[in-house]
Amino acid sequence: MARRSEHSQEQIREMVLKAAETIVIEDGFNALTVRKIALEIGYTVGSIYMVFANMSDLATHVKARTLDQLAEHLQQSVCDGGAERQLMALADTYLQFAARHFNRWRMIFDAQSDAPLPDWYQAKVEQMFAIAEALFGQLGQDVSAERSRLASRALWSGVHGICILSLTGEQQAGEVEAAKKAVELLVWTFIQGWKIAPNRANAIPPE
Repeated sequence: MARRSEHSQEQIREMVLKAAETIVIEDGFNALTVRKIALEIGYTVGSIYMVFANMSDLATHVKARTLDQLAEHLQQSVCDGGAERQLMALADTYLQFAARHFNRWRMIFDAQSDAPLPDWYQAKVEQMFAIAEALFGQLGQDVSAERSRLASRALWSGVHGICILSLTGEQQAGEVEAAKKAVELLVWTFIQGWKIAPNRANAIPPE
């Protein structure tokens, strides 16, 4: 390892984030402590607090890196074909990401803070929903942006729920395949109902 004086604050920040991610991947979020990170990178706890305000700030940045990677995967999964096919691909990509990066994915939801989320972090969450919202707008004519927003969140809440209930840190291939079938059924059923009556008052609660 290079001497401490050879690292800029930006380099230390990157070292901290990478070490934190490694700890989460290997041992889960509950194992993440400032002292453990400091030991991993060969710096003092005080050095870490020079680049992050507190543990909550550090955790938020670790989660943000996972959100960025997830968003990249979702963007890449958008394929040729109709919106229905693309929504199915998005849901499957979300499930596969959760299964392959389970500890980092769970950290997004388990590592909650009483402090409000910063705007830059919330923007990363919104960019993922925006992909599905645009596709819902293509499934029905004259659908308002608010309807598309509600529909995308409702569907993704269901997909997320299946992931939460089906996946564990040591899931078997059969469990992931069962979750995949459940996700496909949910998405297909949701889309069929949406295409029939995306704006009907008795089909979707009024705004």
